[in-house]
Amino acid sequence: MQTRVRPVRKRELAASAEGEEFGKISPVLARVYAARGVRSLRELDYSLGLLAPVSSLPGINDAVELLLRYRDRRMTIIGDFDADGATSTALVLRCLRHFGFSDVSYLVPNRFDFGYGLTPEIVRVAAERQPGLLLTVDSGIACIPGVEEAGRLGMQVLVTDHHLPGEVLPAAAVIVNPNLQDSRFASPNLAGVGVAFYLMAALGRRLEDDGLAGASKIPARYLDLVALGTVADVVSLDHNNRILVEQGLQRIRAGQSVAGINAILEQAGRQAKRIVSTDLGFAVGPRLNAAGRLEDMSIGIECLLTDDFSQARRFAALLDEINRDRQSIEAGMREQAFGFVESMEATRLPDCVCVFDPRWHQGVVGLIASRVKERCHRPAIAFARSDAGELKGSARSVPGVHIRDLLESVATAQPGLIGRYGGHAMAAGLSLAEDNFAEFTGAASRQLRRLYPDADFSGAILTDGALPPGGMNLEFARTLRSAGPWGAGFPEPLFSGAFDVIEQRTVGDNHLKLKVRACDGGQLLDAIAFRQAGPVYRGTVLLAYRLDVNEYRGFETPQLVVEQIVSVA
Repeated sequence: MQTRVRPVRKRELAASAEGEEFGKISPVLARVYAARGVRSLRELDYSLGLLAPVSSLPGINDAVELLLRYRDRRMTIIGDFDADGATSTALVLRCLRHFGFSDVSYLVPNRFDFGYGLTPEIVRVAAERQPGLLLTVDSGIACIPGVEEAGRLGMQVLVTDHHLPGEVLPAAAVIVNPNLQDSRFASPNLAGVGVAFYLMAALGRRLEDDGLAGASKIPARYLDLVALGTVADVVSLDHNNRILVEQGLQRIRAGQSVAGINAILEQAGRQAKRIVSTDLGFAVGPRLNAAGRLEDMSIGIECLLTDDFSQARRFAALLDEINRDRQSIEAGMREQAFGFVESMEATRLPDCVCVFDPRWHQGVVGLIASRVKERCHRPAIAFARSDAGELKGSARSVPGVHIRDLLESVATAQPGLIGRYGGHAMAAGLSLAEDNFAEFTGAASRQLRRLYPDADFSGAILTDGALPPGGMNLEFARTLRSAGPWGAGFPEPLFSGAFDVIEQRTVGDNHLKLKVRACDGGQLLDAIAFRQAGPVYRGTVLLAYRLDVNEYRGFETPQLVVEQIVSVA
């Protein structure tokens, strides 16, 4: 499939890059921060004391009171089968054990048997343990039937979630969610594990006030779990989330992480002392997610719960094996999906690209939706057939198109077309009768055009402009590496410019290794363009690239990581 050349545009400044405070840092870095909306250096201060107040999260005080009533009674945590859900489950279980809660277990739904969230079926399984309270993490806000079933069976429900609520809320005893209507919480972008951390922080403070020495400090021990879940769930890294992530990264670098994270990093060939947010997103998160995609997320949760490093290593090795299986399955599905896209491109791509094959693996469709979105630069939904015969879809969107709102508009315009759905702006899930697939694909594109007539499907690459030759060195590469944490909503700096190609060769699996020199001078630089081997480049090329630190056998050099390379005619 021929890759289309994407337009390159310079990021507009969302704040001023001038002033006394910004004068303390390099002009390039000042502009990078200003383009991401940073207005003062205080927004780059990641001290825990600057977190949004714990007490300001809606429902949190009532949730603490409810939990205290179950300190000596049986409780079951209902998690989710992704990295956010796994880290949330491990965090809450670890904290509650520290706090002296005597009878707490967890249950994570197998996606193939129960589907997402607190379904009536998983509630009935939980009821066999006879808990008085079900505590959901990273789910529950859309689980109205499940909460009703819990009440019918005599169990209370405490919902902690970050997904967007619908018009009707579940009849839970307490709901903790930063996105509830009329919420004034400063960080609506919390991941599920962020919500769980806030709840445990509030509970720890209350218990310390009641005489449990050191309880308020317990949740901060597990900020490594918060950082992992936050980055892996690709929530927007506003200032509050950056504090949580940076504090977690500092614990990992200092050797204070849980055994499971260290073991997964080791398995992935990453050094804990040098870790940055992208290592969590591209090395740890996928290995953890693989368990929930293909098998049982209990493997991942147990990896995060154990304090025995040898046991953590065994779990990490198993997660790595599952992840390799996931990569193989994904490769075949991706090839098929791109084939579907090619046939659509022969006429005209729909505004919302929907793909489905009855042989596809249900646990991998989210990744396929992401790949199709990246290929087509427009919202994409990939479907697989569930054991129950219906289609389970995973949706991914582009900036400017709120995918959950799109699904809601389809459901409103054509009642009964969609089954369950939920999610947030950039990612969502839904169920669909297979006979409704063709009708849904048309409805999704129609509603997208109605809601977002000016949607940008160009796939434009937003850069921070040209990097002066004097900045293309190891020192500045290190500065950029440590200037994050970078991630969704606070993207890693990306630059653009003209370079002369000195040499090139193909390495590994379809990767292009280059030596280049900026056309306006400077040193010879190594560059790597992943999955872009094939064309032969001579003379001058235009690059969109990140300046990174490449470490090999303990020796560090600057390296350009190329997102796009275009020959100059």
